[in-house]
Amino acid sequence: MDTLTLDEAMSELESAEDFLNYFGIEYEPAVVHVNRLHILQRFHNYLGKATLPDVEDARRLMYTTLLQQAYQDFVNSDAQTEKVFKVFHMHEPQVKFVPVSAITVRKAGT
Repeated sequence: MDTLTLDEAMSELESAEDFLNYFGIEYEPAVVHVNRLHILQRFHNYLGKATLPDVEDARRLMYTTLLQQAYQDFVNSDAQTEKVFKVFHMHEPQVKFVPVSAITVRKAGT
């Protein structure tokens, strides 16, 4: 039986539990049950910010570290506090900047 490359394995993983098991990360099922999508999205966000090495073993180590970090974010906090998804930012005050040069004064009759 052929061993899958990291990229091949990643394409076959589906659930948060699949990812955690594949990378050998111990986890509490209750934490993952409540936060599975948040954990995977946070992992995705971390990967997007990381500079990934070309060497597969180094990349596997980085994936493991980032997934562990994503999982720990929700062990130590919760989805509402972490605000991974846009929906959690919808009710926050929106800050708008208007430069002084964009402000005009119109006089009556002009």
